[in-house]
Amino acid sequence: MLGAHELSRVREIDRTEAIDELFVQRGSLLELRRGDWSARSWSPEGEGEHSVAAQQAALEDYVRRGGLVLGAFDDERLVGIGAVVTHLRPGIAQLAYLHVTDGHRARGIGGRLTAELERVAQEAGDTSIVVSATPSRNTVRFYRGQGYVPTATPLPELLALEPEDIHMVKSI
Repeated sequence: MLGAHELSRVREIDRTEAIDELFVQRGSLLELRRGDWSARSWSPEGEGEHSVAAQQAALEDYVRRGGLVLGAFDDERLVGIGAVVTHLRPGIAQLAYLHVTDGHRARGIGGRLTAELERVAQEAGDTSIVVSATPSRNTVRFYRGQGYVPTATPLPELLALEPEDIHMVKSI
C-alpha cells in the first residue's frame, strides 16, 4: 500500500503508448475504430489533465474518499500503480486507477495489481467492481482478460466523468 506521502511517486510511471485502435461503446457492444490516439508520458510541469500533478491529485482524491492505492516495484522503482474505492455504491467498488509503466507491460504486473485491488473490495463486502477503461484496444483486451465485461448501464456519475471510456463491470 502506498501512503499519502508516496503518491508523488506516480511521476515514475511512463504512460507512453502507441494507440492506433480505439473502441466506441454502444450499450454493451463495442465498435473498433482506427486512428492515432497515441499517449505520451505525463507532463512533469503544469496541472493539466495529462500532468503528473493531475495524476497525483486524482490519487489523493481517491484516498480522501476512502480508497486504497497499491504500487508494484522493480527494485526501488515504481512500475505499476492502482487504486480502488470501495462502496462507491452499496455492494459496488470502483477500480479507479491502473497504470503500468512503458517497458513493463505484458509481464503480469497489471493483472496482479487488479487481483489485489479486487480482493480488497471483496474483503470490504463489495460484490461487484466497475471500471471506466481507456478505450484503447490493449486496455479493453486487458480488462476482458481479467473477467470484466462492457455494461449497458454504467454508473451515471462515472459516465459523466468519462463519457468516451469503456464502462465495464465484474462480479467479485
